[in-house]
Amino acid sequence: MIIGNKKFDTKNNVYIMGILNITPDSFSDGGKYDTLDQALFRAEKMIKDGASIIDIGGESTRPGHIQISDDEEINRVMPVLEKLKSNFDIPLSLDTYKSNVVLAVKDKIDLVNDIWGLKYDPKMASAIAKIGLPCCIMHNRNDSNYTNFWEEFISDINESINLARAAGIKDENIMIDGGVGFAKSYEQNLSVMNRTDELCNLGFPVLVATSKKRVIGTSTDKTVDQRTIGTVATTVVGVMKGASFIRVHDIDENWDAIKMTKCIMEEKKWIP
Repeated sequence: MIIGNKKFDTKNNVYIMGILNITPDSFSDGGKYDTLDQALFRAEKMIKDGASIIDIGGESTRPGHIQISDDEEINRVMPVLEKLKSNFDIPLSLDTYKSNVVLAVKDKIDLVNDIWGLKYDPKMASAIAKIGLPCCIMHNRNDSNYTNFWEEFISDINESINLARAAGIKDENIMIDGGVGFAKSYEQNLSVMNRTDELCNLGFPVLVATSKKRVIGTSTDKTVDQRTIGTVATTVVGVMKGASFIRVHDIDENWDAIKMTKCIMEEKKWIP
């Protein structure tokens, strides 16, 4: 998979997508990196610690978040994207579900990470296709009422894949995310993580995005700032079950976990 000017060997390697929230209200790090200097310093550290992609979010997507206007989101992300592009040679992902935002910053981004799997904004798929960007399509829906969770979950993802294809997005430009923490019960979130290999069987690179989420807090009885080790456990499971990308806040710890897991799986020193 090609993202920006980098080729990602999703069959053999695992890569970290570092989270950079430039928002005042994100559940884990709201307000910590919402100035240009803070964002730049954070990005530099993530790259040093092993991140291969930086995912920039201008609007919190936590459950119950307050939606902001397209213009406000553009004004938040544009200066950060410009600064990162001019200072670092690393692919930049934009965490947004709004086509107007994507089009406004199209020359500054290398990947679109859509938490609504192209279903919120009817113009999103065509906007991505027009620009020629790769995208990550996440599972999400308006409610958590399922008759048969796994069948409907896979059906929902296939609907998103079909939207992408219909708009002209090539298969090689698609990765998928099971959407842990979105429209799912505690047990359903665990199922999505445990069945990552079945997601991989759909034929697309899989992103695991569980960092510090509520499912980890429920499992460990830990607060958000104490969920790094729990997150590392989900990373190990994701790698063992075939995920190609891991989206996390704590780069260093998770990168060590990925390297050690791959060494064990391959029974030799893994060279990424």
